Amino acid sequence: MSIEDRWQQRFQNFEKAYNSLIVSVDALENEPENKFIQDSLIQRYEYSIELAWKTLKDFLEYEGYLEIESPKKVIRLGLKEGYLKDELWMQALIDRNKTSHAYDEEMAKEVIADIQEKYLYLLRDLIDVLKKELTSNE
Repeated sequence: MSIEDRWQQRFQNFEKAYNSLIVSVDALENEPENKFIQDSLIQRYEYSIELAWKTLKDFLEYEGYLEIESPKKVIRLGLKEGYLKDELWMQALIDRNKTSHAYDEEMAKEVIADIQEKYLYLLRDLIDVLKKELTSNE
């Protein structure tokens, strides 16, 4: 598989993950105290963030940037090159790591609020930027 095909395929998976996250966000709005939906939202957020940085990594490699392995390096380069527009990406990554390594109900509620109020928009912005890149290469 070519590097171009890989980033495009990963992008499709990222967009699907984001859409499933939206489903959980919408469900939680209808049932805000439902623990199952809260857990679903956090899990879907975790893999959406994971796919976001990996998709950006693949895209940056396609653009000629090599050997950027860590999520933080990918995010820093994405910010520097203008593909990411907000420093909040680092906090989104930190929160993703918090939720995947330890579970604390109070922390989970805080992260859920940040997902709904801040991180959804970061993910959507990246999808829009990458979609524009995808269509400009066709």
